[in-house]
Amino acid sequence: MKIKALSRSKASTSRECQGDLRQVHRNLDPTFHPHSRAREYTRAVTSAKIDRMFAKPFIGDLQGGHRDGVTATCASRNALVPFVSGAGDGSINIWDLGSRNLVKELNGAHSRMITGLTFANDGRNFYSCSDDGLVKCWTVYPSHSSDDNDNQELATPHGPLSTYRSPNIGSFKSIDYHRSEVQFATASDSSVALWSPERSTPIIQWTGNKLWNSDDTSNVVRFNPSEHSLLGQCSMDRGVGLFDTRTGSAMQKTVLKMRSNCMEWNPLEPMNFVVGNEDFNAYSFDMRKLDQPTMIYKGHTNTILSVCWSPTGREFVTGSYDKTIRIFPHRRGKAREIYHTKRMQRVFTVNYTADNKYIISGSDDTNLRLWKANASEKIGQASVREEKSMEYRQALIKKYQHLPEVKRI
Repeated sequence: MKIKALSRSKASTSRECQGDLRQVHRNLDPTFHPHSRAREYTRAVTSAKIDRMFAKPFIGDLQGGHRDGVTATCASRNALVPFVSGAGDGSINIWDLGSRNLVKELNGAHSRMITGLTFANDGRNFYSCSDDGLVKCWTVYPSHSSDDNDNQELATPHGPLSTYRSPNIGSFKSIDYHRSEVQFATASDSSVALWSPERSTPIIQWTGNKLWNSDDTSNVVRFNPSEHSLLGQCSMDRGVGLFDTRTGSAMQKTVLKMRSNCMEWNPLEPMNFVVGNEDFNAYSFDMRKLDQPTMIYKGHTNTILSVCWSPTGREFVTGSYDKTIRIFPHRRGKAREIYHTKRMQRVFTVNYTADNKYIISGSDDTNLRLWKANASEKIGQASVREEKSMEYRQALIKKYQHLPEVKRI
């Protein structure tokens, strides 16, 4: 048998005189420090405090805003810069998010309040609907050629390129464009309709018996991002329902205690969707089991008017009648951030930018505001040392987030 023994010289272990300190041999690796966990926890608390100290979520407003309350907004699905907003006076503004400047103001786009906006899949055209019973198609990038006869016939260089109207439909309340096919859906008084841009009348229209024998107004309609034939809808009778566009039939419906004002599908978990309700709460549902919500998100003190998922699908933002914006993680029922300002009024619309870094809110005080999705995130280029430091601090906060002192901060 071979045995290895530790051997040290007598000089390294003994003292020359009785008053000398005894030499202690320690492992200098920080992971083996006797107080390593305590030191790490202290750093986590400090990191959480630093995050709160440097949290400045508000960046600024989009220059000029509107003349009336902002009632509808939409961001392009395949570009960062274009952004469109509509107001209660029927005007539409086209914005450049990079410079936060107004590109074009379309006064009199509709004769009544704008209730919905959505971009087409090409990222160039967008559709607007209004209480005046019209759906109009516009373009973000107009043609400046003077020889284009079609362009000369338009009311403005941006359009409208076409107008849609049905005699059986009153006022439109919501609009959404299909993710892959060339068609869009509208919600209106007592009906949900599916349209093709090439036709002036709806392809399919759900009314009366096809709408669960309900004549109440449908206020929200949204296409599922992955199931191409699935359509979600909220109505004034407190119902949340699903439609199959292939068969033209209504599939299933659940009725909540109060009305839902907004609905959005999770982009990365398309079987789940979230609705904002009049009872101050947001509810997430699994479309395979609508009899009960999978999560209830609490915190608002008044009606939730708008909701929007982040492109990552891990959190969503809500805008409310209580004049606040709240960001909810998908798996938690409590908001991680609450944004508000002294002058911001009721928040009608919220949108994430495509890079998941910013949130745009439109409120009743005619302003469009730009916020950070992460309140303490630094804007601009960070050095390698800064990036490593921020990653380390975030890792510490995530590791100790369940402990009371970090959780309280």
